[in-house]
Amino acid sequence: MQFKHVTLDIEGSVAVLTLDHQEVMNAVSIDMLGGLAEALDEIEERKAEVRCLVLTGAGRAFCTGANLQGRNAQAKPGRSNAGAALETAFHPFLRRLRNLHCPIVTAVNGPAAGAGMSFALMGDMILCAKSAYFLQAFRRIGLVPDCGSTWLLPRLVGKARAIELSLMGEKLPAETALQWGLVNRVYDDGALMEEAMKLARELASGPTVALSLIRRLYWDSPENSFEDQLNLEFQLQRVAGRTEDFKEGVGAFLEKRPAKFRGQ
Repeated sequence: MQFKHVTLDIEGSVAVLTLDHQEVMNAVSIDMLGGLAEALDEIEERKAEVRCLVLTGAGRAFCTGANLQGRNAQAKPGRSNAGAALETAFHPFLRRLRNLHCPIVTAVNGPAAGAGMSFALMGDMILCAKSAYFLQAFRRIGLVPDCGSTWLLPRLVGKARAIELSLMGEKLPAETALQWGLVNRVYDDGALMEEAMKLARELASGPTVALSLIRRLYWDSPENSFEDQLNLEFQLQRVAGRTEDFKEGVGAFLEKRPAKFRGQ
């Protein structure tokens, strides 16, 4: 399915959402965000079918940040509202990814800069091509990091490295990102999508109700006290314990056979 600068392919229980505006290395425009919203609508309408999402980029880049083409470079200081699109377009997309019903695998096939870096870091599992790199590009155009990067980065790599990436605006190669714990796995460029799909299919065959609850637990944990998190674990464990997949998992364990989860 083709949306504005976005392609959606559904392969069995895996949805592959591809940022596809190669002329600008998949830089994000309002049109693309509209296409992403429509694609997520389609995914959510098929939530019983789609049990894992792969997010990647077409061509040489994952996403090089906001599309600056057409911006008025002569805008007078104090007259430009550079953050206007954040709350109306970028933030709704990020919130929908956070609250998605299934795990997200990001396959970072090339540069992931600015907002594109934030999109990549929204993955529950972040896979990279060896040629990929990350870049906090905001300081290069006199802006501050946005799209949640100042929340995500310190929690993933610590305050010192997060601030260095943002203040210096230097490229972070995929291999270094792996050493820092920013990403999960790095593959040769030609193997990235094959490995991403293999992982996505493995997640999609799992107890996806429980996997969605695991996502919620880890998203909420940084803001919770220990007691709050214990209470949330208790609440969500009760939800998971009422699923058919829990019954199947226990039965398979006792019968010493592989479990056949249905996401119910």
